[in-house]
Amino acid sequence: MTRAGWHPTEQYLITPEKVQELFPLLNMDKVLAGLYNPGDGHIDPYSLTMALAAGARKYGAQLNYPVQVTNLNSRSDGTWEVETPLGIIQAKRIVNTAGFWAREVGKMIGLQHPLIPVHHQYVVTSTIPEVKALKTELPVIRDLEGSYYLRQERDGLLFGPYESEEKMKLQESWVTNGVPPGFGKELFESDLDRIMEHIEAAMEMVPVLRKADIVNTIAGPITYSPDILPMVGPHQGVRNYWVAIGFGYGIIHAGGMGKYLSDWILEGEPPFDLIEVDPNRYGKWTTTEYTAAKARESYGFNNIVGYPKEERFAGRPTQRTSGLYDLLKSKCSMGFHAGWEQPHWFYKPGDETGYKPSFRRTNWFDPVGREYKQVMEKVGVIDLSPFGKFKVKGTDSVKLLDHLFANVVPKVGSTNISHMLTPRGKVYAELTVSQLYPGEFMLITGSGSELHDLRWIEEKITRGGYKVEIENMTDEMGVLSVAGPYARQVLQKLTNEDLSDASFKFLQCRHLKLSNIDVTAIRISYTGELGWELYHRKENSVALYNAIMEAGQKEGIDDFGTYALNTLRLEKGFRAWGAEMNCDTNPLEAGLEYFVKLNKAAEFTGKQALKQIKEKGLKRRLVYLTLETDNVDPEGNESVWHNGKVIGNTTSGCFSYGAQQSLAFAYVPMELSKVGQKLEVELLGKNYPATIIQEPLMLTEPTRMRLQRKGESPKI
Repeated sequence: MTRAGWHPTEQYLITPEKVQELFPLLNMDKVLAGLYNPGDGHIDPYSLTMALAAGARKYGAQLNYPVQVTNLNSRSDGTWEVETPLGIIQAKRIVNTAGFWAREVGKMIGLQHPLIPVHHQYVVTSTIPEVKALKTELPVIRDLEGSYYLRQERDGLLFGPYESEEKMKLQESWVTNGVPPGFGKELFESDLDRIMEHIEAAMEMVPVLRKADIVNTIAGPITYSPDILPMVGPHQGVRNYWVAIGFGYGIIHAGGMGKYLSDWILEGEPPFDLIEVDPNRYGKWTTTEYTAAKARESYGFNNIVGYPKEERFAGRPTQRTSGLYDLLKSKCSMGFHAGWEQPHWFYKPGDETGYKPSFRRTNWFDPVGREYKQVMEKVGVIDLSPFGKFKVKGTDSVKLLDHLFANVVPKVGSTNISHMLTPRGKVYAELTVSQLYPGEFMLITGSGSELHDLRWIEEKITRGGYKVEIENMTDEMGVLSVAGPYARQVLQKLTNEDLSDASFKFLQCRHLKLSNIDVTAIRISYTGELGWELYHRKENSVALYNAIMEAGQKEGIDDFGTYALNTLRLEKGFRAWGAEMNCDTNPLEAGLEYFVKLNKAAEFTGKQALKQIKEKGLKRRLVYLTLETDNVDPEGNESVWHNGKVIGNTTSGCFSYGAQQSLAFAYVPMELSKVGQKLEVELLGKNYPATIIQEPLMLTEPTRMRLQRKGESPKI
């Protein structure tokens, strides 16, 4: 509910009295309150499909059905030949919207889309006098505890349950053997025993069901992806191949997703950010076994309560583990990141271990504070192997990157933070760019952005005819980051290279040997403290980690995880892609002006749009807030209030162990963005006082050192 205020979809809590007014057939002894969506409803799928088809024809679309696609052939110019029994169709692009045949279509071009059919049943009753007597139609209800939905169907009721992962049924034979030829409107055999506990729950909640006759039980296939969300957009690795598949809820998304895709195809960029449904969030690690395990879990969890920092454990670990996984798995609470297992926080004797979800501070809170202190006062090590890692080289590599990024191309031996923008000037991606040798670059992105970013770069290479090679090194390379005031002291013991500030400056990169292991070292750290990221062959991760830990015994070295990392980056005012910036935001409102070089000669993508945005002026801006909370902290997507109205939203947040109070980034209107402005942030139904402060809360280590050299006293 904390995001309801700034989302356009109307939604609010209502009293039991209002619930009864809207749905007078409920057993009110079981109702404490309701969550009401006035825009919710239902529609006949067949009628809607025919209406959309008629509209498409009106605007020039040619529809042929039923026509079987027998093969797909990609041509060298990026166009396609679609083979059918009626002949070959020439197409500029393909959009796979084939429902439970989507896997078959993908296989024609060598793709294994992670989709699996699930048996879903719903029950329709005969006429119920109490329903027939109603003056207005009943709203749809969803009972999370009973795990079912229920609505009016003519003068009766229709209800559909979601069974537990132990009881639900997959149609796994379709994955291995394909969908039976000719399968269309056929149904599966129903199994009321499998859903009986949900039927009983529905009868208890809606007592008139007890005397109703069941006239129809429908059991048909719905298609699930591992995380239940659909896959929508262009697919990495195949030119001009788009998908809109894996819709577990069917026709409800048709109009919105159709417009979203068509706008993207026509304009060359998504109309708004929907990274959650990017088909490139999956990869070779999403095996059939993983897909089946996750589909069972996702279906069974359809009506559970979700928590902040939620973890789901089915199908884990995947085949995509870092070199340190076996060494660290018993010492920490692991999180799932694009197929990888990555430490969130580490255990010490006396800690309450394991995954303990809560809306408030829970068992990780004090251990994360301990890890924060470790990095700020001593030295810590974190496994960052899930980073996406690409190597770019070739005659046109500099020219390509100058066109791709809003920042300048770093010199040989240097690194910078660069952003890929869309034609409208939105932030498509943020990467760390290092020029290792003349014309040879290493590009680093977040774990969830690997194929999302790679696809964009590959498309630019192809369309621009750039003579470059790009290699995805993500699975072959491991990454360790060493950060804290003693980081240099520890690493210097392992190499003859001079790591002093004079010799190895901030944002420099070079190849060196640590304990005789080859690494590419970049002096950079998302903690904002003194630190290096060490890129190496994955098979050397354990040896490198052990050498670093051994070398750091005197300095009190220890592990830290991504929860502490997030706190450290927020205290330094570092933005995160997907939170503070995405395809809904431009870099100027996100406070990224330093990384955008509008005066550079190259005509980078989005440059002209950004100039226009700057000329017109901003309507909103990212601000930095401190909050006066109790046992709850912001996570992002909460409503920001002023004078009784919602005026913005948070993007991310945490508890600052340095300042001993909550901290958040938020977008607010320009007129309310000045330092000192008093606002409120809604957390768990309560508005907490918030104040815009000057960012950052704590200066980065390079800035502190620079001020010290000038004789100034920096804030820590």
